[in-house]
Amino acid sequence: MKLKHSLALVAGLALSVSALCAQAAEVLKVSAIPDEAPTELLRKFQPLGAYLEQQLGMPVEFVPVTDYAAVVEALAADRIDLAWLGGFTFVQARLKSGDAAHAAIPLVQRAEDEKFTSKIISADPAVHSLQDLKGKTFAFGSVSSTSGSLMPRYFMLKDGIKPEDFFSRIAYSGAHDATAAWVQAGKADGGVLNASVWDKLVAAGKVDTDKVRVIATTPPYYDYNWTVRGNLDPALRDKLKAAFLALDPANPEHKAILDLQAASRFIETQAENYQGIEEAARAAGLLQ
Repeated sequence: MKLKHSLALVAGLALSVSALCAQAAEVLKVSAIPDEAPTELLRKFQPLGAYLEQQLGMPVEFVPVTDYAAVVEALAADRIDLAWLGGFTFVQARLKSGDAAHAAIPLVQRAEDEKFTSKIISADPAVHSLQDLKGKTFAFGSVSSTSGSLMPRYFMLKDGIKPEDFFSRIAYSGAHDATAAWVQAGKADGGVLNASVWDKLVAAGKVDTDKVRVIATTPPYYDYNWTVRGNLDPALRDKLKAAFLALDPANPEHKAILDLQAASRFIETQAENYQGIEEAARAAGLLQ
């Protein structure tokens, strides 16, 4: 009930960044996988939304969703135009959006997303490595999370560790910040979350590093991107890409936007970058 209440609250707040433009004929509808608290997603998006409105000359509206699957469904059904996706949800959206003419198109990714990693953490003083978590409880993020579930699981399996057999119990927190909170509170002996959120929580003092420690880091992989629906007007698609690529860390206003996105800058990306994630998802039985 608490989550539903929070989502309802955010839905009430998530108006167009320019409410006065709400009656305009065209509105760019934007969403994001809920890998953090709904209020945090909106906080991160508002300055970016205002910047995109200015660059595109049209209103931009943030559309919150309840879970990862809802973003994939909304993009495939043309209910949203642009979405912040993880690598796995991008693969799902591209496969679900149909033939090549309508397939979801990845526009840009953060420079950091070329070599993204996940952090395995624990607050148990006796735990110093992943092997020390054998027979203990473990928390992943969302089942559909690239960095909070799919890729860490994939690397565990490559190392001969099947989570269901290795840990005494596994659970899914639903979001990266929730995983850190669970581990800190002792609800799980270990957990995994993406490196970007871990760094942000540490910098904000929202995790006690005297208690919670990183015990392992995964190998790198491609992750997040901004993706548009396949049938979005090509001219608008090009303007969107140009707006992201124009964000300059040397410009203080732009740097504030980039900092909220945990990005040094945005770079172009392509669907081929995510083939490894599709292979990992098929190996894990998450795609048929």
